[in-house]
Amino acid sequence: MKLYYAIGSCGLAPQIALREAEQTFDLVKVDFQTKTTVEGDYFKVTPKGFVPALKLADGDVITEGAVVLQWIADNNPERKLLPAPGSPQRYRALEWLNYIATDMHKGYATLFSPFLDDASKARFIEGNLSTRFEYLDGHLSGSDYLLETGFSVADAYLYNVLTWSPRVNIDLSPYAAIQRFMMRMGKRPSVLASLEAEGISLS
Repeated sequence: MKLYYAIGSCGLAPQIALREAEQTFDLVKVDFQTKTTVEGDYFKVTPKGFVPALKLADGDVITEGAVVLQWIADNNPERKLLPAPGSPQRYRALEWLNYIATDMHKGYATLFSPFLDDASKARFIEGNLSTRFEYLDGHLSGSDYLLETGFSVADAYLYNVLTWSPRVNIDLSPYAAIQRFMMRMGKRPSVLASLEAEGISLS
């Protein structure tokens, strides 16, 4: 397998998931500016040009972070990275995956936009993202991870997104439960190995 990623992007979550699943894979870095890799034109891998993309041994390519995470979990059921398909817990997990993808990931993406000034971004954080943080903090105050069943790929995705906070001037210090979650996640061997592979230091 090959995981196509860009440093500091949403490719961190599937890296974590693959390591949790104890899978062997190659990392292929994508240059966002040129849309190229050491292999050549990245658009030949996926016409979307976005990361992450997971290329399977048979050549099939899976895109969209939340879907890549589901594929990893479903193809390594013994690792229990998602609850069993059809179970009530599964739908709770999918709720979280979609919430992170739409409310959190897209919210952070707005803050990376070059078309908004700093004042507009500050208002967006206060008027939009702050309520998301309050919701997450309330939920995590009673649970180590997003699901009662323990760690899942949803946690990897949430951790990935929240690591962007310093880059977009988001202060997470008012949210004690979120901070504990980030510290807990930061100690997992899969997370440490993934950060090292990208050359990222969060300290």
